[in-house]
Amino acid sequence: MADPPLAALVEENGRVHIIALTDESLKIKGIGVFNPYATLNGVEDGQEVQIGSKVFTRLPPRLPELVQGMKRRAQTIGSKDAGVLIARLGIGSGDVVLEAGLGSGGQSMHLARVLGSSGHLITVEPREEHSDVGLENLMTLSKAIEAFPQHSHVHGRIESCVEEIQSISEQVDAILLDLPEHPVAIRSVAPLLTIGGRLSCYCPVSSQLEQAWAACEEVGLEIEWAGEVIEREWGKASKGGVRPVNGPFGHTAFLLIAQRKA
Repeated sequence: MADPPLAALVEENGRVHIIALTDESLKIKGIGVFNPYATLNGVEDGQEVQIGSKVFTRLPPRLPELVQGMKRRAQTIGSKDAGVLIARLGIGSGDVVLEAGLGSGGQSMHLARVLGSSGHLITVEPREEHSDVGLENLMTLSKAIEAFPQHSHVHGRIESCVEEIQSISEQVDAILLDLPEHPVAIRSVAPLLTIGGRLSCYCPVSSQLEQAWAACEEVGLEIEWAGEVIEREWGKASKGGVRPVNGPFGHTAFLLIAQRKA
């Protein structure tokens, strides 16, 4: 039996719910008890629907809606950093990409979207309470898009899983590391990179960036770029025009990109 289609329901405050159009009454957190199929079957994309006391707009479940409506446990890498990493690592269709850790799958969802059906995503995560959520989010994405990559998941710490990773793919085109400790992982998996392939590290604090930098140089990777991506939101001004929104600049982590050239 085919999986029911998905819909994105967006509240007036911007909160997104990803709903499977199942023909049965369900209790959905933030919405209440209702039959998704009976309620939404006649509602077109872009139309409003009232469920209980709330009014929602139905939209197609594209990547931004899926990321906003995803289940979360571990902190996720958002589109601001995921987009930069994908672009700087040169990731695209047909690539084999290794990612550790999976976490809630935010970055994995961005990777899967650009890899397409010809790509292969290998995820690694030692904590099952995180991977359960991340794998569920990836499964939801696979139902919402036509071109989903081959996906292999490995349970464990990446430095302990190198042989299992090699049994899946002897070499990879890109490696993305979001870990508490980067050096031991870098030393373990850098040899898996193809010539010209790139590795990234997502480092919440500058000391991690420094340690990752040294480890990359130790294994012969050339540091291509390191830094941070700052985001500044703008909004409409009360008297007309637009201006920066009051609040801090959007810094999330330090990023490092290194390439294998030999």
